Amino acid sequence: MRLYADSPDRRTRQLAADLGLVAWLVVWVLVARVVHRAVLVLAEPGRALSDLGRSISDTMGSAAGAAGDVPVVGDGLSRPFDALGAAGSSVTGAGQSAQDAVSTLATVLAVVLVVLPVGWLLLRWLPWRLGWLREARATDRLLAHGAQGVPDLELLAARAMATAPLARLAALPAGTGAGWRAGDPAAVRALAALELQRLGLQLPADGAPSALPG
Repeated sequence: MRLYADSPDRRTRQLAADLGLVAWLVVWVLVARVVHRAVLVLAEPGRALSDLGRSISDTMGSAAGAAGDVPVVGDGLSRPFDALGAAGSSVTGAGQSAQDAVSTLATVLAVVLVVLPVGWLLLRWLPWRLGWLREARATDRLLAHGAQGVPDLELLAARAMATAPLARLAALPAGTGAGWRAGDPAAVRALAALELQRLGLQLPADGAPSALPG
C-alpha cells in the first residue's frame, strides 16, 4: 500500500506533516499531564479536611464506646460523642467531595487540552493526507490495468487536459493537444506525466509493465 509520493520534495513534505502531527500530539499530551498534576494540588485542602473528619469520627467513636461502658448513665454520656462522630463523618464526606470535584476538573482539563488542539490539526491533516492516498491508489490502479500489463495513460492524460493549470499546459511541447486528440503516444505520455507530477508520482518507463500497487 502506497503511503508516500515518489517525488522527493512531495515525500519530504508528507513525512514532515506526519511527524509534525505526532510531535503536536506528544506536546499536548505532556502539557495535559502537567496541567492535570497542577490541578490535583488543589485537592490537598479537601484531603486534609477528609483526614480531619476521619480523625474526629474515630476519636469520638472511641470516646462514645468508653462512655457507653459507664453503668447506668452510659447511654446518656455517649450521645454527645456519637453526635460529634457523625459531624466528623460529615466533614470527611465534604472533604472527599472536594477531592472528587478537583479530580474531575483535572481530568476534564487534561482531555480538553489534548482533544481540542489535536482535533484542530487532524481536521486539516486528514483531508489532505486521505485525499492524496485515494488519488494515488486510483492512479496505481489505472497504471496497472492497461492491456498486457502496459500502463493505460489515456485517462491520466484526459484528466490533465481537463484540470491542469493553463501555465503548465502551455509549457508542454507545441501540438501536444492536437497530438493527444490524434492518439499520439508521446503527447499522451506528456499529459499523463503532468498529472502524475501533480501527485508526486513517477511515470512508468515507456513500454514497461506497471507493477501492481503494494
